Amino acid sequence: MALLPALLLLLLALAALALALAAVLLGLPSYDIPPGVNQPAKLRLVLAVLLATAALGRILEKTGLCSQITFGRYVRQGRKLGVDPKLFIQDLQFNEVPVRVYQPKATSDGRRRGIIFFHGGGWVFGSLDTYEKVCRYISRESESVVVSVQYRLAPEHKYPAAYEDCLNATIHFMKNIEHYGVDAANVIVCGDSAGGNLAAAVSQTLAGGSDLPKLRAQILIYPGLQALDFNLPSYHQNRGVPLLFRERAAFFALQYLNGHALHMQEVLEGSHIPPDMRLKYRKWVSPDNIPEKFKVRGVKPLRPTDFIAEVFEKVKRLCEPNLCPLLVEDAVVQQLPESFILTCEYDVLRDDGLLYKKRLEDNGVRVTWYHLEDGFHGVISLYDYCGFSFPAGKRGLDSVVNFLKSL
Repeated sequence: MALLPALLLLLLALAALALALAAVLLGLPSYDIPPGVNQPAKLRLVLAVLLATAALGRILEKTGLCSQITFGRYVRQGRKLGVDPKLFIQDLQFNEVPVRVYQPKATSDGRRRGIIFFHGGGWVFGSLDTYEKVCRYISRESESVVVSVQYRLAPEHKYPAAYEDCLNATIHFMKNIEHYGVDAANVIVCGDSAGGNLAAAVSQTLAGGSDLPKLRAQILIYPGLQALDFNLPSYHQNRGVPLLFRERAAFFALQYLNGHALHMQEVLEGSHIPPDMRLKYRKWVSPDNIPEKFKVRGVKPLRPTDFIAEVFEKVKRLCEPNLCPLLVEDAVVQQLPESFILTCEYDVLRDDGLLYKKRLEDNGVRVTWYHLEDGFHGVISLYDYCGFSFPAGKRGLDSVVNFLKSL
């Protein structure tokens, strides 16, 4: 027992060293962990690991051994899990897209619900293995068939590669649903972060279609839904809160769009959107549509800088609904299925979820909203991380399971 304090001090010292190294090598913004965040000490350790990984990745890239992104993907893979006694798990291909199918072994009185899951990771990171625990949990606890989709990643595969993979895998599943014991009237798309973006885009594409069964619901877990305005209140309140900094949100969007982030600063400042287009979308993307109670924590929104036409030409596809679902027309929104949206208070993407919630409700779509007052971006994936747990992540996952059971 006497070794525990010394071990803790050593871990904290290593964490501080890793953070300092990462800040120097990467030029990252100073991080901020507000008092209300769930498990702040544990979050600091997780952040230290991630930033140290990024710093080491930069060193490896400079030496020519491997790219920083490749190293980051390798570290994030995690260890392989053993056999799950309650699930039958198999790796397949749906329309040439790798998927992993989770099916409960217990007998069922009827056909099960089917969940198509798109993982997060900024369209750059994430894999079937990274989200293995999350998908197993959802399948076991909701007694559902879960299909986890391994879409192509940026920057090697630019937009719309990830969207197309998710759409094609979903269509394949819905056309062959009888092979998996799933009720065709009870299929749900689900995703977190970038996966929430992809789930929203797929749901919009399938809305109103006549050749496939209608989706029963969409589940969007702290989704990123727009790249029009990186100066919404949540972007300022939580700009330095892990696990997603404001700058990294723009970085990931541009990596997905163009395979690079050369115009990140202009996008952050808002000079990538023409004034007339900004005015057009203000009815949907505006701090005015966010409840006042979410603006009490030090909001100092910046005015967009002067429009730069050359930048717009490079990034104008950011305004396509398949990349930014919040910008879709009302006629599509009105046909969307029942929705579940999870947001976290300490997340730069919080307001994306709040704005989409309002749009859905304004157009008559039933919305179940779950807000983690102590949550931060990525907390769902950390519900059981390397031997210690984040209770907020478990609560968030259980809220998803409870919604599924209510369908």
